[in-house]
Amino acid sequence: MIPPSATWTAFTGQRLLASGSPAEVVTAAKAALDAGEHEALLLFDDATGRTVDFHLRGTLEEVLARLQPAPDPAAESSEPRGPGRPKLGVVAREVTLLPRHWEWLSEQPGGASVALRKLVEAARANSGDADRVRRAQAAADRFMTTMAGNAPGYEEAARALYAGDRTRFNKWTRSWPDDIRDCARKLAAPAFSKETP
Repeated sequence: MIPPSATWTAFTGQRLLASGSPAEVVTAAKAALDAGEHEALLLFDDATGRTVDFHLRGTLEEVLARLQPAPDPAAESSEPRGPGRPKLGVVAREVTLLPRHWEWLSEQPGGASVALRKLVEAARANSGDADRVRRAQAAADRFMTTMAGNAPGYEEAARALYAGDRTRFNKWTRSWPDDIRDCARKLAAPAFSKETP
């Protein structure tokens, strides 16, 4: 099971097949395959620009069922919980810091974990626009590499994308097949939102 993003896009060859919720895109892709579509069929996660490896074999109901999240065995347990902390979805990972960092963290109210969570949340709040631009650039670039990596102007379009230059980006993508051009521009749009008009 792949955790679905809000929107996916499907292409058959250079033609846009569908764009929308994962269920809508998978339904259209399944119908195209069942109708004998011979062009290469690619599904993209719009949030990341990555191709989605999704099995379209079986009935439509079986295919759509693969989009559903796997059941959480802990949530289905009818046994009462024992004493202790509730499960909060916390993931333990190793963090390597200098001794002075650990010393500072140990002096913070709530300890190192609470202090680190607060620092991460503050950083997320302060870097929201930059993170959004970076995610859009990465998603558009991944899509462009897959669908237009050999197209004329690809390298110049990628440079314009990372430079935040919508005018140059549009110039270099103008000659691409319409559906590929339009999808690349849609994915790249948030990367240009800080431009001055």
